[in-house]
Amino acid sequence: MIDIVTILSALAEPTRLAAICLLWDGEEHCVCEMMEKIDATQSRMSRHMAVLRVAGLVTDRRDAQWVRYRRNPALSREVVAIVDAVMAALPKAERRAA
Repeated sequence: MIDIVTILSALAEPTRLAAICLLWDGEEHCVCEMMEKIDATQSRMSRHMAVLRVAGLVTDRRDAQWVRYRRNPALSREVVAIVDAVMAALPKAERRAA
């Protein structure tokens, strides 16, 4: 069952939405890369990524001292459609800024 409130709450915060914009390409991204592109500290990114992980939107993998994140490949079509709709509503500049 989809917990739409948890998903939308996770996407409602600008840092998390920027992270999802980065990760939505399906590739794996190091937290250090996301910190640089989003201009966030490591602790801030960790807190926000934990929320995205709990919402089921991303998965993570430890690689030495860094954590690599990617879009959860097990997302249902409905959840993907929700995230796609949220991203489509963003101005193109905001999607590219991520």
